[in-house]
Amino acid sequence: MATLKDFRDERLRKLEELKELGFNPYPADSHRTDTTGQILADFAAYENKPVTVAGRIVAIRKFGKLAFVVVKDTTGQIQLYLNEAEVQPRDASVNRLGIEDLPLLDTGDFIEAVGTIGKSKTDEISVFTTELRILGKALRPMPTQKEGFTNKEERMRRRYVDMNVNADVKNRFIRRSAFWQATRDYLNSNGFLEINVPVLEHTTGGADANPFVTHMDALDQDFYLRISHELPLKRLIGAGFEKVYDIGARFRNENYSDEHLPEHVAMEWYWAYANWQDGMKFMENMYKDILQKTFGTLQFQLGKFDVNMDGEWEIWDYATVIKERYGIDVFTSSLDEVKKALVDNRLEVEQTENRARGIDKLWKNIRKDVAGPVWLVNTPTFISPLAKTNPGNPETVQRFQPVIAGSELGNGFSELNDPIDQLNRFKEQQGMREAGDDEAMMLDIDFIEMLEYGMPPACGWGFSERVFWIFEGVTAREGVPFPQLRHEYDEVTKAIYPDVNLT
Repeated sequence: MATLKDFRDERLRKLEELKELGFNPYPADSHRTDTTGQILADFAAYENKPVTVAGRIVAIRKFGKLAFVVVKDTTGQIQLYLNEAEVQPRDASVNRLGIEDLPLLDTGDFIEAVGTIGKSKTDEISVFTTELRILGKALRPMPTQKEGFTNKEERMRRRYVDMNVNADVKNRFIRRSAFWQATRDYLNSNGFLEINVPVLEHTTGGADANPFVTHMDALDQDFYLRISHELPLKRLIGAGFEKVYDIGARFRNENYSDEHLPEHVAMEWYWAYANWQDGMKFMENMYKDILQKTFGTLQFQLGKFDVNMDGEWEIWDYATVIKERYGIDVFTSSLDEVKKALVDNRLEVEQTENRARGIDKLWKNIRKDVAGPVWLVNTPTFISPLAKTNPGNPETVQRFQPVIAGSELGNGFSELNDPIDQLNRFKEQQGMREAGDDEAMMLDIDFIEMLEYGMPPACGWGFSERVFWIFEGVTAREGVPFPQLRHEYDEVTKAIYPDVNLT
């Protein structure tokens, strides 16, 4: 049975033969005039029209003086009809293949064909080819759709193969692109300005997360990879901007799960002179807009959840939900009472457990069964150190979180702009860090100084691409094109490149 090395060796032989014949197997130029999708969608306009198409070979068949080659580009695939009497002869000086050179081609190779559009005797739309050029010789055979490419480890490590073979995977990332484009379009159309903020930070904040640490040689100082866009964007509000946002990667040094990745794309916006009620209305419309543009529907079956995003959202009060489920008061309960509720519900109790973390775990145990869409409001102040308190109840904050299909798919606040209050909350968080909570926020004195210069009232919002993953119905690793994996080389790779040091 032929191995990958055998296939590769045979293709290397063909590569050398092409070179000996004077061909450049990897030219820089292509002269494509039309895509496959354009031709197939409007055959009447293209019939008998000369075209130049290009793509990857997915099938080759030869019958005497006739040959049929199927090529695929990103829009679809089309048949090349080659008649020995019509195909121009070999001319290596312009990389033109003769029909006698077809045996040097393999599935996976990239080629260019010149010809006219018509239909074959079997009524298949075809390019009746007169010229054929090689654009790129493939040294490894691409698995066919019939053969499949289903091994999860292989799919993740060679996602470029996965997307070639499994069209649904490729289409997923087309939708992912549409998701972020719709996000930008919605914000831009509502007067927001996209301003990219730093990834490297002296002090990181804006979320409860353990950061990655790196070192900048130019300054000889350690920096953190941002865990959030929040504090730099709010500095821009203090600088006089009124509607700003950023979309980009953030980094949280935590474990992988079906809903979380250490690196992922997120978006945050900040809106001066708006409050959390304004933000809730804005985001309900934004969710509808981007989901409709991405998926073409607002009705979703997400696992066990039947979710209708087109209806009215429920509003749930944090303390009321906890009281009804566990019988404890989030504001007066002791740590021991919280721990007992965790134990009674078979939830983890850590050695460094504190009330804030424990109550948050109790809420998440409720959340996992909520179909939504639901707005969770009136979060306790001790859980939300960056949000403004409610005037009628300083124990709660003006925070709004969407709960959909068992997940919190965003986070919004009336932003805290009182520098004294913010400093005191930072100090509380710093105490939690010193007590062993690595995810508690750092004290950012520069941010406090910005607030002392003055920041207007504002609403802020953030969500990650987890919103896309949930509505796409995939895990986090399936939802990104190239998920991080433990770095290793398989034995096949080591055997193919014996002269390369892969240790």
